[in-house]
Amino acid sequence: MQAVISAALPVFGLIFLGYLCARRAWLGDAALDALNRFVVYLALPAVLFQSMAQITWAELVNPGFLGAFGGGMAATFALSFLLDRTVRGRLTDASIEGMGAAYPNAGFMGLPLCLVAFGPASVPAVVVAMLLTATVLFAISIGIIETDLQATPNWRRTAGFVARALIRNPLVVSPFAGMAFAAFGITLPAPVLHFTTLLGGAASPCALVAIGMFLAQSSGAAKEPRIARAVGRLVGLKLIFQPAITAFLAFRVFDLPTIWAHSALLLSALPIGTGPFMLAQLYGREAAVASRAILISTVLSVVTVSLLIGWFSVR
Repeated sequence: MQAVISAALPVFGLIFLGYLCARRAWLGDAALDALNRFVVYLALPAVLFQSMAQITWAELVNPGFLGAFGGGMAATFALSFLLDRTVRGRLTDASIEGMGAAYPNAGFMGLPLCLVAFGPASVPAVVVAMLLTATVLFAISIGIIETDLQATPNWRRTAGFVARALIRNPLVVSPFAGMAFAAFGITLPAPVLHFTTLLGGAASPCALVAIGMFLAQSSGAAKEPRIARAVGRLVGLKLIFQPAITAFLAFRVFDLPTIWAHSALLLSALPIGTGPFMLAQLYGREAAVASRAILISTVLSVVTVSLLIGWFSVR
């Protein structure tokens, strides 16, 4: 449990710091939007570009892990998407809710926890999980949102609008730019690598501070029954449903080697990351559900992830 608490404490600390900033008005009224845009347009694209530029095909091509972790993520996204679609009906909101249930905090918590639990041999699994989460899941969610927002009676015109919106979106463009570097065997020059490392290092801290600021500004929304039900649904799907599906796929369907199976299960059991909140803010949708689900799932994961790591040790 100590390892889980050590990984979770910085998350709580940064959220609390953002809460204080908003309550004391240390950063001003426009800080929340500015922080979120900094993450979406600058910091996170730097992370995605660098990660994809440095990836190797040997790390990416593991069909069993892709099937187990990706399958659990896809099933969770689909179920949450359908549940929200029946309640609110809007594709944009359902896409953000689907992402909220399936988006693990693989980078901020996954890497330190996997290193403690399984050692350096688990790093490739963490890298692939981060790429699936921050690249594939982001791209699918953004594609659905843009299709909804750009919809016209003419499907070709809609497709053109969506394509232009995706091309202008740095969260979609940056990983493909990185893939081009990797495909042609181009090594990032040292200054570029240092630049993207510095810029990308601000992504998670700024996003968590922004969540804390949002929580401080919208404390009354948590009392609404609809929001409470949505938060409970997301937390349940993330901490219970996704790891259950991933475990079935990892152990029963793909019969992964122990290190890959355990890594897939642990990464799928992590609390919700900051991505859903950032998308909700970016597209001007309701962010109260995402922000509270991130906080509550992180608190509860101290227990659930500790139990899971304990199970690994006796298995």
